[in-house]
Amino acid sequence: MAPRSLTLTVAVMASCGALFCAFVPAPRPTMPVSMGAAVSTAALMTPAVAHADEGAVWIPALSAVGAGFAIGLAAIGSGVGQGIASGRCIDGISRQPEVADDLRGVLLLSLAFMESLTIYGLVIALVLLFANPLIK
Repeated sequence: MAPRSLTLTVAVMASCGALFCAFVPAPRPTMPVSMGAAVSTAALMTPAVAHADEGAVWIPALSAVGAGFAIGLAAIGSGVGQGIASGRCIDGISRQPEVADDLRGVLLLSLAFMESLTIYGLVIALVLLFANPLIK
């Protein structure tokens, strides 16, 4: 059991390492050594990664990651909530079958509200992908 677990752990670590090596940052322009200390301090204080000029790929890449997190977390949260609500409704119907119609109506309404939160996550993801306000 332990060698299999160790093998799987090494395989997952290697695949994660390959995934993180896929994102290569854009090359930064090098500053000549003759520049003054004030200019180099200002360059260090201003992050060059946050600007979306011609060579920057960070904002679209991080927007895609943010869109993935937005829809992923919205779907996970909604799925867990819907599963818990449906399970509790089935428990309630099995204990009191005479209130099945009332419970079913409330369940369907609450499931619709939970699904609307997933749709909000989808809208945020689509805005980040196709109408990103951070890109000029």
